[in-house]
Amino acid sequence: MSFRRKQVIRFAKWVGTTSQKIRGGQGATLPGYIARKLMPSILSSLAKDIRKKTFVVLGTNGKTTINNMLYHALDAERQSVVINKTGSNMMNGVVSSFVLATNKDGSLAADYACIEVDEIAALSILPQLKPDYIVLTNIFRDQLDRFGEVDITFQKLKDAVSKSPDSTLIINGDDVLSYTLALDCNMKFKTYEINEQIFDATSRSEIRESIFCRRCGHKLDYNYFHYGQLGDYSCPNCKISRPEPDFNASNVALTPKGYEFETQGRHLTTNDAPYNIYNVLSVYAALRTADLAIPHFEDVLKNFDYGNNREMVYNINGTKIQIHLSKNPIGFQQKITYVLKDPAPKDVIILINDAYQDGEDVSWLWDVDFQYLANANANSIIATGKRLYDMRLRLKYEDIHCETFLKLRDAICDCIDNRTDNVYLIVNYTGLYSSNALIRRIATEYADRKD
Repeated sequence: MSFRRKQVIRFAKWVGTTSQKIRGGQGATLPGYIARKLMPSILSSLAKDIRKKTFVVLGTNGKTTINNMLYHALDAERQSVVINKTGSNMMNGVVSSFVLATNKDGSLAADYACIEVDEIAALSILPQLKPDYIVLTNIFRDQLDRFGEVDITFQKLKDAVSKSPDSTLIINGDDVLSYTLALDCNMKFKTYEINEQIFDATSRSEIRESIFCRRCGHKLDYNYFHYGQLGDYSCPNCKISRPEPDFNASNVALTPKGYEFETQGRHLTTNDAPYNIYNVLSVYAALRTADLAIPHFEDVLKNFDYGNNREMVYNINGTKIQIHLSKNPIGFQQKITYVLKDPAPKDVIILINDAYQDGEDVSWLWDVDFQYLANANANSIIATGKRLYDMRLRLKYEDIHCETFLKLRDAICDCIDNRTDNVYLIVNYTGLYSSNALIRRIATEYADRKD
């Protein structure tokens, strides 16, 4: 290790620690920014220190859940792992995760790396990481300002993955876009799929990101959809069709504890959100493709927190408050499905912001099938956030009454004091961490009142 690298890492870590003390815990990506400025090749240098394998997780939905599950599965096998656990998936966040994992002498003693990567940032990150395995979750429309339509997202991911030709892809074979990408890149790949129709009509909705063949332009035939364009597809013209899965979820059943299914003779479980079957299956496929036996994987699933601070549950003064992240049409549709599974009376708060990280264009709201909320047994539906009036207008076109609150605090407190004891809060990206922090403060205030 060079003397320069040691000094760069030491300084970057000191700046990061000092900044977080001053800014109250913020600035997690600053060490990466400092390290890159002082040594542009720092990521390549640190990535070479990984003793065994590097996993990268790409795709529209599910990246943070899958990446954290990979980490916990490896940790359960007593492997040391570098991870960008908070989901900081741009270049500075990725570099920070490596810098902060170094020892006092600037060395990196890690067996594996599990790194979630933003789709656009992947083009510059993948050539430096040189991952052994790339897990591609799915390709949906996301943040129109940054990615444009799904065709642009597809091309950006294809360009990025092509920069890592020695990697092995692990793809969702039910996604025609992911499968086409793997074929176009001419790389080694493994597929995971669900060969049973388990998603209800609300999940399936009518949101389709691509129903035309990427290779010849003909409309695809589907035996059935799961949701979005995921399903059992085939092209009547060029004959491309869903491949035979290397890892298949079979005998899927919903139990009081969540979903259970089998793959390769192993009995796996997840929570009661059906899309997490894909997340669990992708992690299992990645680890087994890497020839890891993972004897403790079932135990990891039993104790895994699917929230990752994105699906938190609070109880304040007898009121249950669930917070859910949703940042694109497909993701929002799945959250609506989750709300509908609860037959009890409830209040639903929807927070929509339009910062850069959210996407300043919120026209995607018109692609969500909000009409299902009319059957949610909702005592009230409340809109808040910077684009609360856009949300209210969208619901008006579904003949669904929507209240508005300028401040989320007021909406939450009103629900606690005057409404049902069952609140669902659905937020897009920039509202997530601030909403969690706000609810924790409100919980403390109500606890102090009792004292």
